[in-house]
Parts: sequence; C-alpha cells; structure tokens
Amino acid sequence: MRQRGKTEVCVSTNKAVRLACWVGLRLETETEKDTSTDIDIEFVVMDEEELERPYRVIIHNDDVTTFEFVIAVLVNIFDLPVNRAIDITYEAHTRGNAYVATLPLEEAKSRVFKAQYVARQQGFPLTFTIEPE
Repeated sequence: MRQRGKTEVCVSTNKAVRLACWVGLRLETETEKDTSTDIDIEFVVMDEEELERPYRVIIHNDDVTTFEFVIAVLVNIFDLPVNRAIDITYEAHTRGNAYVATLPLEEAKSRVFKAQYVARQQGFPLTFTIEPE
C-alpha cells in the first residue's frame, strides 16, 4: 500500500461518494463506466446453520492500493473508527494481512463485495478473504 499526503473534507449522505471524495477520486458517470470487472463470484449451497455462523473478514496487502483508500474503505464500508482502520491498514502492510471484523456470512460477503467493487472502479487490486471463525 502506498502513502499519499492528501486530505480533503467531504460531505455526502452517499458512502460511495464520500469514499471517492475522501481519497480524492472522481466517480464515473453511468455512461463512462467500464462494464468489465475482475471480481470473481462463486455460488455455494449452504444450510441455515452455516449462514448464521460468524465469519472473519481478512484484508490482504498489495503494493498498489494506497493507505488512504484502504482506510476510507474500512471506515465507510466496514463502519470502523478511523484509528482502528489505520491500525488494520498498517498491520496488513507490515504482516501481509490483517483481521478486519467478524460478521454473519451474508453481511461479510456483502461488505467485501462493496469494498472490492469500489476498489476495482478506482483501479486498485484490494483483496479480502472470508473464513469461518
């Protein structure tokens, strides 16, 4: 993850707009959007007990995604306090990965999808994994 020395103040009720503004990026309009995606989706049949079990969300380091972007994703999508998001980002940077949160499976998948979708829109290879606790 790279560090950038840029801070902006953004006010919006839309989390995606706040996230993009916070990291100094412009969201694409519907006509500008690239419809291709690098997000892989795998469908697995699970029983109700498996869906209710807690799952750990893990973030993985890369050499492209900026510290600021990762922190913004953790704050806006995973609803973490800024200080905790900074700690997680630094841990992922130094150790290769870091624990983000424990969530029910469907919520974990939804938040990871949103985070990776926003990252791909901005050209970042930010990666998360979900594992049973």
